[in-house]
Amino acid sequence: QVQLVESGGGLEQAGGSLRLSCAASGRIFSINRMAWYRQAPGKQRDLVAVITGGGSTNYADSVKGRFTISRDNAKNTFYLLMSGLKPEDTAVYYCKAEIASYGSTDYYTDYWGRGTQVTVSS
Repeated sequence: QVQLVESGGGLEQAGGSLRLSCAASGRIFSINRMAWYRQAPGKQRDLVAVITGGGSTNYADSVKGRFTISRDNAKNTFYLLMSGLKPEDTAVYYCKAEIASYGSTDYYTDYWGRGTQVTVSS
């Protein structure tokens, strides 16, 4: 039914930039909040950035000033522009979205992507 697919991960040097994309597809009626999480090996999955349906954003302290989350509602896609990358940004990045689908327009369900690997070399 509803699917989220991330793209844009890869290997980058410290100080470089990467842009992640998360495209939602399926019988989508509405998308509320969209968020990026990351999980480093042996660690818990942490929230990186979130953007509301109205466009308000919030970031983890560790990425403030370096990462920017944005969304394109017409394309049901959201992005994470990562600049000034550091080795500690290395992780699998997951997108999550609160989606109301046709047939269930009264409530939102959380959907997750499968993740994309970001590796930052020093």
